[in-house]
Amino acid sequence: MKEKLDEESKKALVAYRLERAYSTLKEADVMRREGFYNATVNRLYYACYYAAVALLLKNDIQTQTHNGVKTMLGLHFVSTGKLSVRMGKTFGTLFEKRHSGDYDDFVYCDKELVDALFPQAEDFINAVHTLIDK
Repeated sequence: MKEKLDEESKKALVAYRLERAYSTLKEADVMRREGFYNATVNRLYYACYYAAVALLLKNDIQTQTHNGVKTMLGLHFVSTGKLSVRMGKTFGTLFEKRHSGDYDDFVYCDKELVDALFPQAEDFINAVHTLIDK
């Protein structure tokens, strides 16, 4: 089990994870402009993942896997109404698309998918950031 962080360290780690979420979103935009759509979906997922991890950490919720992050996000934030169902679906969709794009054969994400997911990922990160700032 991980040792508990002091408040100052926790704040710093939460801020770092949020910063990483926004920088990874910028990476996704570069991938999108260059037409690397599977890589774009990967970066969109990780941008949202870093934001979700920051939110869980801020609330002292520990996870050890990507699926654990998805589960705890749903349990503590979507099912309680702190995050909308739409935000939960965004994270779930990115989770599935990233996994499929990274590990399954002959899976190709296209421009239309990426153009739909990109603003959803931005909204997710901004909604999580708002929750963290409360």
